[in-house]
Amino acid sequence: MAIIEPGATGLQGARGKRTGPVPAVGAIWPDPGFALYVHWPFCKAKCPYCDFNSHVRGSVDQETWRRGLLVELDHMASMTGSRPLRSIFFGGGTPSLMSPATVEAVIARASRRFCFERDIEITLEANPTSVEAGRFERYRQAGVNRLSLGVQALDGEALRFLGREHSAGEALAALDLARRIFPRFSFDLIYGRPGQSLDAWERELRQALALAGDHLSLYQLTIEQGTRFASLAARGELVMPDDELQADFYTLTQSLMEEAGMPAYEISNHARPGGESRHNLVYWRYGDYAGIGPGAHGRLTLADGRRVATRTERLPERWLRNVERDGHALVETTIVTDGEQVVECLMMGLRLSEGVSLTRLERLRGLEGPRLDPAALRMLVDGGFVRLTGDRLVATASGRAMLDAVLRRLLQN
Repeated sequence: MAIIEPGATGLQGARGKRTGPVPAVGAIWPDPGFALYVHWPFCKAKCPYCDFNSHVRGSVDQETWRRGLLVELDHMASMTGSRPLRSIFFGGGTPSLMSPATVEAVIARASRRFCFERDIEITLEANPTSVEAGRFERYRQAGVNRLSLGVQALDGEALRFLGREHSAGEALAALDLARRIFPRFSFDLIYGRPGQSLDAWERELRQALALAGDHLSLYQLTIEQGTRFASLAARGELVMPDDELQADFYTLTQSLMEEAGMPAYEISNHARPGGESRHNLVYWRYGDYAGIGPGAHGRLTLADGRRVATRTERLPERWLRNVERDGHALVETTIVTDGEQVVECLMMGLRLSEGVSLTRLERLRGLEGPRLDPAALRMLVDGGFVRLTGDRLVATASGRAMLDAVLRRLLQN
């Protein structure tokens, strides 16, 4: 049984002609790899746009938290076995509030429980305040080889609007320090802010490109439920750019980044060739990843071949108590069905410029998973929203800009 009905546009070209025999699996899609995500949930302040699992605490017992993370890492390793590890990502929250000794201990324990790939990527997210920037050298000595800086804006007024604690000057100083200390670094910017003009964004982005390493993450501001910005928007005190202007922001961003040789390899992530985030590619290529720390999610393939979704307790104090009592704080370990794997793989893969393998979708689908709607696929190809290149289904730039609608249409049956 096929992902797409025989005779429909599937493992065939858009005109219905086969593109050749289906190649071996290894030639169809790259090994997505295996990754470790470490969540540090603490921040100095909650940003008004942020809906991540982050918590403001006056002080944190670093030694107790270090011990908890190591215990949960051991538990996850017992579930996965000693697998080749492609990346470690310290996310948050604000991981640059972690003691360098904690970071070093987690990396050392991971190296004992897993087999590090030769060029393993170890990323730590950091805020560019002067106190945290002073720790950069010690993070590098601990084994971090890639820094991801939450700059968010290069304009002081915009930083204040976004609730950031650093100044534009501190951001520039942190970027300079990251360039000198780490082999690779990236930083984030948020655009499409209320009152921001296209000209102002172009100037800011060109400045960012002059400062960039091999990677930039560029996110359009969205209003997330439960945030302070959502409350302001509900009261009419925060007015976002209309849909047409948001589309213009996105188009301008893609054009400037293409021109600079840093095209989007994912909807919001841009890199020079070879500069892509290996950790995030594990997610988007639908690989396995273990998540430790409060509220961390994971996708793991067990020894018997079943794939499970994992989730840990969100509240930091409760997470720590559960780890101390049970050796982990898992609150969910759920089998991911064949059909769910197809949907998840498609959702993640179409975010990437490389797209997703139809043969891989077929193998994930098993006997009962969903098929792509052939009529919808033909319409999306004809409309320029997706294209078929051999075995790969790829969302075009237009398709990635409205990916939710493309996915709904593809899976509507």
